[in-house]
Amino acid sequence: MRYMLMHKLDEDQPGTFDPSPEFIERMGAFVGEAAKAGVLLAGEGLEKSSKESGRITAEKGKTTITDGPFTETKELIAGFALLEVRSKDEAMEWAKRFVDLFIEAGVDVEVDVRRVNEWSEPA
Repeated sequence: MRYMLMHKLDEDQPGTFDPSPEFIERMGAFVGEAAKAGVLLAGEGLEKSSKESGRITAEKGKTTITDGPFTETKELIAGFALLEVRSKDEAMEWAKRFVDLFIEAGVDVEVDVRRVNEWSEPA
């Protein structure tokens, strides 16, 4: 089963998160461990919405294009990881370990853990 972990940070929070070298080292160790365990399929951090971002909205048949930053959005996705695991519980265990890295850094974070639909190929 594949699960996507999407971590959110509030870009408007005081002292917007700027990772220390120690945090980056611990995150690198976590990513390396997940890769070695064979569960990490992909994972990236995203630029702030103030850097080369946009949003396309379709409402009542009309398309609207908006450039970032998205300061009105309080919980922007800051990054993601795609995991291949045996169960939701295993995905949650990896997510908890990920969140612990932010707790150690004194940063508030929220991680959504969502199962990825498995689409079958047409015959």
